Amino acid sequence: MVLSLSDAGKDAQILSLQTTIAELQATNTELRATIAEQQATITRLEATIAQMAAKLAADSTKSNRPPSSDGLSKGPPKPRSLRQKSGKKSGGQPGHPGATFSWSENPDHVVVHAPPSHCDACSGPLPEPTLFASRQVADLPEIRYVITEHRAMESTCSCGKIHRGTFPDGVNAPMQYGPKIDGVAVYLTQQHMLPVQRTSELINDLFGLSFSEGTVQQAVADAAEILAPTVETIADALRNAPVAHADETGIRIESKLHWMHTLGTSMLTWIGCHKKRGKVAMNAFGILPHFRGTLVHDGLESYRSYKKCTHGLCNSHHLRELKALAEDHKQSWAKQMGKLLQEACHEVNLSDNGMLPKKRVKEYRLRYEAILRIGEREHPVRAASGKRGRTKQSEATNLLRRLRKYADDVWRFAAEPEVPFTNNLAEQAVRMPKVKQKISGGFRTQAGATRFCVIRSYLETLRKQGANVINALTQAFQGTVPQPRLA
Repeated sequence: MVLSLSDAGKDAQILSLQTTIAELQATNTELRATIAEQQATITRLEATIAQMAAKLAADSTKSNRPPSSDGLSKGPPKPRSLRQKSGKKSGGQPGHPGATFSWSENPDHVVVHAPPSHCDACSGPLPEPTLFASRQVADLPEIRYVITEHRAMESTCSCGKIHRGTFPDGVNAPMQYGPKIDGVAVYLTQQHMLPVQRTSELINDLFGLSFSEGTVQQAVADAAEILAPTVETIADALRNAPVAHADETGIRIESKLHWMHTLGTSMLTWIGCHKKRGKVAMNAFGILPHFRGTLVHDGLESYRSYKKCTHGLCNSHHLRELKALAEDHKQSWAKQMGKLLQEACHEVNLSDNGMLPKKRVKEYRLRYEAILRIGEREHPVRAASGKRGRTKQSEATNLLRRLRKYADDVWRFAAEPEVPFTNNLAEQAVRMPKVKQKISGGFRTQAGATRFCVIRSYLETLRKQGANVINALTQAFQGTVPQPRLA
């Protein structure tokens, strides 16, 4: 069949239009793909911005950051305590012994201020004065070091045998420092975290005694060696404790990140350092593998790997996380959960036996489950992405999963009086080492860090038991280490 020119032109136009339509469809598909990709990028960026905003808004009340990181920003003071009002007046309660300066019935010195012997009005003699008022002033005596010279004498018998006196134990050199000054040096550096140089200067200024930095370091090394066996007995006692608190924090040793671990009770504290944070370090210390009581911690998975002990979770951590979600992300379920935990804690504190009746715990647990379901509907678990490893979940989802999976550990404080609401005992033990690092910047040697851990374990244990740590260090340098109560 022969086509006319007009038909051929129409076919060419149709073909051109079809080509154009196909190109537009391809362009449209590309644009849709580009828009979808851009929308995904925008979503990711919005999530990143939200995360960065949450980090900027985080402070010590809404995260695990220390209070010292809050800075000096202006504005209304942030609440520091999660305690509820008890209805009692502020200050010391009736029966509290107090710690103010008390009147001494046997003063060391008495200075009498008598009136004049004659009246300044009539010039008549005055009778014998009587006491009308007394005032006492407490002050320090003149502080100066005392040198004791030990002289060993000898005597020769008529038979020719020489008899000599012996120096007391600990007097080994022609010139040396005594146990009290060594104890003060260790006390200042290990209890109050003074740097070695400032400790040397302080001893010189207070006592007029030349005490070099090297001598301070030697006193610390000697103390660690003397106290090491006692610290080992503390570790043995913790292996058998019914409840223990564990925590860890990063420290710098030889400019490299290490970890300081602690385990303690209301009476005992043990501290150690290791290159690792997790189970490798915990096994190396040899305490937790033998522990069979209730271990209170912040939820680190390495603690959870010890299956032969019961676990309790720190609810202070939960409250901080819930506060961040409620304030920074406006999540109402988190606010409800925080109020619920605080309400239960307050009720436990007011109870006579430190625990709630089973019926009351059940009521709290029902409310707890209801709030969890609300949060889980708002933050479902993200499906597997197909990529290697676990799919990343939101902070809210991770917290909800923990609260759900370990609900018994969250509520153990309400049913077992020996298990507290928080892990503050362990956190307090690692607080002073962080002060040490902030002042000195870290430890120059592994040996120095190990000595610090040994001495801190001993001093913190004695401090908990109400002992005078300076006297204890003095006795230790004299050869008799005061032993802490282990139960």
